[in-house]
Amino acid sequence: MIRIFALISWGLAATCATAQEVENPTAIEAWEADRSIAFDAIALDVDDFIWLARPIVVFADSPNDPRFRQQMDLLAQRPDDLAERDVVILTDTDPDARSDLRLRLRPRGFAMVLMGKDGQIELRKPAPWDARGITRSIDKMPLREQEVIDRRANP
Repeated sequence: MIRIFALISWGLAATCATAQEVENPTAIEAWEADRSIAFDAIALDVDDFIWLARPIVVFADSPNDPRFRQQMDLLAQRPDDLAERDVVILTDTDPDARSDLRLRLRPRGFAMVLMGKDGQIELRKPAPWDARGITRSIDKMPLREQEVIDRRANP
């Protein structure tokens, strides 16, 4: 299950963390404590995650977009695989808010964007994509390959 942090409830199977539950941690602290949290892109600066996490940004023009709901459900099916690859999930379902990420990545309607730990765009998809395909793409990234080698050498 994916929990939503700083996001108005959009009626999915996800739960919302209240300020009392998380005691106002930074987004990084909240993500490090629970990697199944999805964050509202409007509420944070994606650059805070550079060299710490691989952002997956899910855009839609409404939280009711069936593609958005499907994408969030697909991501929720393999949270451990995503956490193992240092993935942070960001959502933006309000085009009128003009978040920094929306202005930077310029999605049209629904889009799923995978960014590397260096902040560069690695993959764009105009339709929902399953977590298995995402993790396979991540595993082909040079930095991820090095992380695997380092973990094997230093268990």
